[in-house]
Amino acid sequence: MAVKMRLRRLGAKKAPFYRVVVADSRSPRDGRFIEEIGYYNPLTNPAEIKIDAEKAKQWIANGAQPTETVKSLLKKSGIVD
Repeated sequence: MAVKMRLRRLGAKKAPFYRVVVADSRSPRDGRFIEEIGYYNPLTNPAEIKIDAEKAKQWIANGAQPTETVKSLLKKSGIVD
């Protein structure tokens, strides 16, 4: 099973709010997920990013592949170099 760390879109139309989740790569974007590890709100200034560093590092160590966007959020949070 290929596991990815990716964003799950929530919020109203034109007002996105994202949760950072660990999910099977075959499941739909907003569908089933394994674990929620944080959130990202791009509407606030500056953008609000809150990710559980321990869980993120544990999932990466176990082989979960972050998407490009999640990888940049992890770098901004200082979790991954």
